[in-house]
Amino acid sequence: MDTTVDLDTFSSLVERPDESARRAAEERWQELDRPRNGLGRLEELGAWLSSVQGRSPVRPLSAPKVVLFAADHGVARLGVSRLPAQGGTAARVRAVLDGTAPVALLARRFGAGVRVVDVAVDADVTDFPGEVTEHRVRRGSGRIDAEDALSPEETAKAFRAGMAVADEEADAGTDLVVLGDLGVGSTTVAAVLVGALCGTDAAAVTGRGSGIDDRVWMVKCATVRDSLRRARPVLGDQLALLGATGGADFAAITGFLLQAAVRKLPVVLDGVVSAACALVAQRIAFRAPEWWRAGQTSGEPAQAKAYDRLTLTPLQEQGITMGEGVGALMALPLLQAAADTLAEEVPETFAPAVPKEPARLPTAAELLGKL
Repeated sequence: MDTTVDLDTFSSLVERPDESARRAAEERWQELDRPRNGLGRLEELGAWLSSVQGRSPVRPLSAPKVVLFAADHGVARLGVSRLPAQGGTAARVRAVLDGTAPVALLARRFGAGVRVVDVAVDADVTDFPGEVTEHRVRRGSGRIDAEDALSPEETAKAFRAGMAVADEEADAGTDLVVLGDLGVGSTTVAAVLVGALCGTDAAAVTGRGSGIDDRVWMVKCATVRDSLRRARPVLGDQLALLGATGGADFAAITGFLLQAAVRKLPVVLDGVVSAACALVAQRIAFRAPEWWRAGQTSGEPAQAKAYDRLTLTPLQEQGITMGEGVGALMALPLLQAAADTLAEEVPETFAPAVPKEPARLPTAAELLGKL
């Protein structure tokens, strides 16, 4: 199998959101004779939505989707989480699928679909529906403090899987993705990636994750420290970094974020995992963060460092630390309100910008050639 992925291609294919549509949205507020900044953050979000949609007035958000990438991590066996290393991720996946997980309940309330993508859950492939496991790369991952999480072949496969999911969502008409993750031990992995990319030590990026106490935090911090030693030699190669000290979900989310930007599909980031992947993706295509918004701050120090590097300001601070896309999903009503406010009837005196016929954008298969 060909393990190469031409990451340089993304830098040329990821365009900036439509600045003329953004300006048209801002001018529309003036034409509507409303107080400048009278709706605060809603105005900025409405202008951003206009820019990523490439039109003004903005379309209401009619097909938002929560996309959750699920995987297990070898470092969980070290006891870095309060959640069980064996079966913990699978149980969370089942709760989402049967509709009892908070993200499923809230998604129904806000009118969003939910999709789970199992890329490396440590469970039998027959435990979940075929549409959940169709992009699975492997079962679990390596313990990144002592070995690579993935082989080069598996890293490329996971990255391409994320790209394929972005294509599938764009082709299905999804107009906004709320991005989340499901995985025990994932905040440890995220801390390693952020610490490596930001050049910080373990203590500065190691958070409380699932609500661990001081003793477990010290174990987690030592694990991050040892993993950082393995990450630093491959900092110049993003795929090698994801394979050495990431995981299938991290590689897939990174590929998803980049291909979503290529396909002009806006994304709301959730916790420290999506923030870490966004930081890796920024190294590949510097314009890509303009297609994302940070849904919330979870209190994880690594997330704060990542958002600072990405120059993204979280939309809310709800104190939600459980992951699963819940925090980002809480920002969806805010974005829906911003779109609805700018999408209302336009006065006859105002001529909205006429959207250009969108160019056909390349799919993952076309972008990468042979899979």
